Amino acid sequence: MQTGGAQSGGGTVSSGGTSSIGGGSGGALTSGGSASGGGGNDTSTGGAQGCADASSAYQGTPAVIPGTIEAENFDVDGYQDDTPGNEGGEYRMDVDVDIKAFPDGHAVGWMTPGEWLEYTVNVQEAGRYTVTLRAGAVQAGRTLELSVCGQALTTLEAPVVSDWGEMDTVEASVELSQGLQVIRLTVGSNRDVDIDALTFTREGPGGGSGGASPGAGGSDTGGAPPAAGGSNPGTGGGEHGKFVGNITTGNSIDYNGLIFSDYWDQITPENAGKWGSVQGNISNNPNWATLDAIYDYTEKKGIIFKQHAFVWGSQQPSGQISENHVKEWMRAFCQRYPNTKLIDVVNEPPPHTTPSYANNIGGGTNGNWQWITNAFKWAREACPNAILIFNDYNNIEWPNDNQHFIDITKTVLQNGGPIDALGAQSHDLDHGSVTFQTVERLLNKLHNDTGLPVYITELDLSTTDDQQQLTLYQRYMPFFMETDFVPGVTIWGWIYGRTWNQAPNSGLVRDGRSRSAMTWLMNELGRPAP
Repeated sequence: MQTGGAQSGGGTVSSGGTSSIGGGSGGALTSGGSASGGGGNDTSTGGAQGCADASSAYQGTPAVIPGTIEAENFDVDGYQDDTPGNEGGEYRMDVDVDIKAFPDGHAVGWMTPGEWLEYTVNVQEAGRYTVTLRAGAVQAGRTLELSVCGQALTTLEAPVVSDWGEMDTVEASVELSQGLQVIRLTVGSNRDVDIDALTFTREGPGGGSGGASPGAGGSDTGGAPPAAGGSNPGTGGGEHGKFVGNITTGNSIDYNGLIFSDYWDQITPENAGKWGSVQGNISNNPNWATLDAIYDYTEKKGIIFKQHAFVWGSQQPSGQISENHVKEWMRAFCQRYPNTKLIDVVNEPPPHTTPSYANNIGGGTNGNWQWITNAFKWAREACPNAILIFNDYNNIEWPNDNQHFIDITKTVLQNGGPIDALGAQSHDLDHGSVTFQTVERLLNKLHNDTGLPVYITELDLSTTDDQQQLTLYQRYMPFFMETDFVPGVTIWGWIYGRTWNQAPNSGLVRDGRSRSAMTWLMNELGRPAP
């Protein structure tokens, strides 16, 4: 285990402020939704920053908490094993840890007393977590001790199974500090236990107790840049520590005298960040002018810059795109815009869209999704400090799309693709057949099945009726703000008549004046209304 490393990547971007949204003052409607999280009976505490080096993590990428840590993805030199070689002969043949194959992946086996595994992790938010151990032993009394940076966390007893190769789960509750740290799993006094994974889930609605969200002050590299003066009105989601942002209007930021940063603390270029907008043909030189202006605005105003998108099946350069082209696109972008906090790395995977060059960057569509895995690995290399998002539509509105997206995500994670978070576009929440209960269930399922945070990336609620739009905002915004694994919301357009063509009536400002939903939302966020 090495020490003294600096935290990078994999965080949760949020902002501070004075909002009362979700049940505070101002008559806000509460959603009744609750974030996921389990209980436990352990009350030990632990966690310390500054005890880890990100480069020691497996493949140089710290595991993200909340999330799942696969047992076989221990740190490069993070293990103690009493026998030479990998007796299982699977997965990592350059280590002395014994790894075996399972139907759904790999597990560490044949573990004996005193052997241990270490995992460099990036804890996004301090607080209480449920840790779920997936393991198995055919005899009772096999214990596993969990510690962080040398401090004891808890002891778990491996579930008893009827035969080797079976797995079950056991849970406990632990307290973790925010930031980069090393978690160690040590075998107790009895030998022979198989270990598959550890999953950490944030407890309690609204994030529970303990610690501020990254970006709400302090120096976490995943947080929002500090306000740089200007007119930004105490941005953020207040006690929930979340951003509520928006997109450019065409290529404009401020619009008809309305100052974007008065109302929004995060910006996504609607089209300017798409590869085809920067480089129409792969043989052409990139034109960064529009993106330069948007990025410079965020630097001046101290608001979050989100890139949309790196790899997509639409609005990409024409010509024959190769692996080297994709890598250079990512590298050039992140060198030019180093404070980019969030990136939609792959947008709208099949069956929604497929890049024409998918086979050139790994292939595997409808199989192992290697092209998606590669895209995330290359994005991590190019942009180590950004949160890498896998973005799609219909994944919290329609069950089949939800499950398909989860299946792709889990495959990419298993292949080593460093997905930090998921994006739910949320274009269809106003569809007549989509109910709030369905959205609540599928959003929780997206998080629970993957262990990843979920950003609301392209929210639009389109109706000409001001009262109906207000009702929709009062239904969904408190729910998103109260759900601990939703770090922020990006609304997809705010100027009426200048929003996405499938949601032309979703604008919040009409003829220079706030619609009812805008007035309500700004009041809840502690920001002025036009």
